[in-house]
Amino acid sequence: MTSTEKTEMIREAADDMKAERIETLDVRAKTSVADFFIVCSGTSDRHVQSIADRVSEKMAVARSKPLRVEGDRSGWVLQDYGDVILHVMREEQRQFYDLEQLWSSLQANPDLP
Repeated sequence: MTSTEKTEMIREAADDMKAERIETLDVRAKTSVADFFIVCSGTSDRHVQSIADRVSEKMAVARSKPLRVEGDRSGWVLQDYGDVILHVMREEQRQFYDLEQLWSSLQANPDLP
């Protein structure tokens, strides 16, 4: 499965669970860690966990399991699918860490292949 297909599947699963402000960040030119970050918000810790659970279920059906999961039941769940990383956050945490602004302000590293 391509990173674009994973991204679309993750976005759809998050949208199914009424995730708010689903954003896709194309970080291919900025890091070798991943191709895309998907950032979305949940309205409560339970909502954040439900979104993450739905994404995990849908990706498992497509035979794609996360390499790692961080932050279960903490208000911020990260699921690493290799070339696509999902961040599901409560809105307060999302505003505090402002990943969208952080990644948009980084310049591409010309030393990376």
